[in-house]
Amino acid sequence: RLRQFMCDNFFDVRTFGAVMSTGVNCGQVRGPVQLTFARSAEPIVPAELAITRMAATNEAERKQRTEGADEGDARTDNRTMGRKYIVPYGLYVAHGFISAKLAQRTGFDEGDLELLLTAMADMFEHDRSAARGEMTVRKLIIFKHANELGNAPAHTLFDRVRIARQFDGEAHTIDHRIDNLPPARDFSDYTITIDRAGLPDGVEIIERM
Repeated sequence: RLRQFMCDNFFDVRTFGAVMSTGVNCGQVRGPVQLTFARSAEPIVPAELAITRMAATNEAERKQRTEGADEGDARTDNRTMGRKYIVPYGLYVAHGFISAKLAQRTGFDEGDLELLLTAMADMFEHDRSAARGEMTVRKLIIFKHANELGNAPAHTLFDRVRIARQFDGEAHTIDHRIDNLPPARDFSDYTITIDRAGLPDGVEIIERM
């Protein structure tokens, strides 16, 4: 009963599952939605930036700065150097899976699915920071099955999505032969195609964004 209550009242529990053994033991829920770690389509080129703190961070520093304004070197007082690493541009790919059978157990329904897809599409719009100020979701490709057990293995469907490097009007397969190309700096440096030929019966491809 406790486990069912958690599934009925908490979206994250009925979607991703949970181990709820702390305090009141509500058991374990296997969520129907599972996501992989995202990987870059090709090796990224990280860049290192220098950052500097120029403000006093405690009362002692503030007092020293106020009382000794005419002493010392103003260029170095209260200064702390640091580093920040960024990725100028990277195209990352993540895979997701939804089990219809597990969804039946937790109560995950079509409304929850629509909410999940909307959240995935907009998840960076309200979570900006200096480190990921322009990170965004570019495309959601959904393979919808007519059978609750699936009409085709997931990996064969993922293989239908192909990413290539675009350079001088030509699409190049991503492998060691493009090592001499300039690093990608924009989404337009890539092309994304979906092989729709010979699509298994009962599988529908839905593109969002």
